[in-house]
Amino acid sequence: MNYWLVKSEPAAYSWSDFTRDGATDWTGVRNFQARNYLQQMQPQDLVLFYHSVTEKTVVGVARVAAAPAPDATAGADSGWVAVRLQPHQPLPRPVSLAQIKQDARLGQIGLLRQSRLSVMPLREEEFDLILELGS
Repeated sequence: MNYWLVKSEPAAYSWSDFTRDGATDWTGVRNFQARNYLQQMQPQDLVLFYHSVTEKTVVGVARVAAAPAPDATAGADSGWVAVRLQPHQPLPRPVSLAQIKQDARLGQIGLLRQSRLSVMPLREEEFDLILELGS
């Protein structure tokens, strides 16, 4: 199993939108590094859902429901991909970016090193630690 973090502006697509919908195709990613990470996602991988920009908090856990497929919002031969995500569980307490920054064990997390990247891998220890902070 692999672990990931995806970012979404809550005004554009929030955790509550996601849980209401029951699943979504994670489309519209137009960064090559983020696309490469999407291509590595596999069914059952776990994904932290991060509200970016205004809230800057991890709010829930999603699960990859299907292998990467062509992104329907891009041209047919564009090479851009999307993955199907399903909500798994909300965090009992959202974990803020400030909390993540304060924890030395998370000093190498992609969220701090490449803050503008919308899809990134996590080490299992980082994923577990954020879950612990949110419990």
